[in-house]
Amino acid sequence: MTRALLDRITRFDKKPVAYVSASAVGYYGTSLTETFVETSSPGADFLAHVCLDWEREANRASESGMRVAIVRTGLVLGPDGGALPMMLPPFRFGLGGKLASGAQWMSWIHIEDLIDTYIHAIDGTDGAINATAPEPVTNAEFTHTLGEVLRRPTLLPVPEFALKALFGEGAMILTQGQRVMPERTLASGYRFRYPELDPALRSLLR
Repeated sequence: MTRALLDRITRFDKKPVAYVSASAVGYYGTSLTETFVETSSPGADFLAHVCLDWEREANRASESGMRVAIVRTGLVLGPDGGALPMMLPPFRFGLGGKLASGAQWMSWIHIEDLIDTYIHAIDGTDGAINATAPEPVTNAEFTHTLGEVLRRPTLLPVPEFALKALFGEGAMILTQGQRVMPERTLASGYRFRYPELDPALRSLLR
């Protein structure tokens, strides 16, 4: 779709000033130990290749004189969409727990910061910026914080073999992660409304 859209735009006599493209932190691949910033190399797994190909197409907009900004989004936390509503039912019943080892990183972002990051990109950034809060957490930390906000125990971990039985290869998304920092986002002047997880969850679940 990006290719088709840019092919059409190149035919315009008056072209847009900027092209802002969505991408994802899947660009970096997964790691339990590495920290990724916007200048980090892409990963080698399937999701990384999808993001790399998508961004390569988006960057073609620069050939037509447009400023190109690419927003690499992490795990979005919102009240009525994304990952959080899917997590809440077991946690509300006291059945929540960490996934597999719990050591995998979750690079999250509050929905309001995601919207503001896109506005920030439209207003003048170029190149890639990470739409992730500056305080990523492990799955174990996320689980503990969500349990505290909901005032529910989080004593029932989900073993990795159960996730693989349910989701097959898709379990990789749940059992592996990446620690992503918004280095260029902060350097470009953006200030997060919700840099820390606890206040972010409380604002969404109050």
